Amino acid sequence: MLETWALLRDFGPHAVHSPPDEAREIRELIAHIIERYHEVHRAEFPQAIALARKVEGVHRDVAEAPHGLADHLQLMFDDLDAHQRREELVLFPTLEAGGCSVARFASHRMMADHRDVERQLATLRKLAGNYQPPAGACRTWRALLESCRKLDDDLTEHMRLEDEDLFSRFL
Repeated sequence: MLETWALLRDFGPHAVHSPPDEAREIRELIAHIIERYHEVHRAEFPQAIALARKVEGVHRDVAEAPHGLADHLQLMFDDLDAHQRREELVLFPTLEAGGCSVARFASHRMMADHRDVERQLATLRKLAGNYQPPAGACRTWRALLESCRKLDDDLTEHMRLEDEDLFSRFL
């Protein structure tokens, strides 16, 4: 897989150049995605994982409490972090430079990763009780569910923005 990503660094004779206005829009969109989503995910996932570990530890004997949520959030974060790094280090610079012959393949690969995230989000909703706290849930438990709901909303919009507004330009 790394070899494929390394190919993106070599634009070679197959480089595609975008008109100046479109190139500016692409740069601005990528900057927005990194600032609004990538950086926010990197800050918020560890907080949600810590909340989940705390709730699972304190409420381990409560049937309605989340069980396995912290591990699932950690798995999601690890996958997402690797995905975002590939985008930031290889794909986004390629797209900002106007794309190349393999930008289409790479965009499709990122969109396939997004389908995996959609499945992970479905599991998240299930583990987090569809983000609805049971009666008597403590503040930490409620904060955890709100954090998970926000991650779900943000990831959903993040993927939509990349798929529909960024990657679609190179397909």
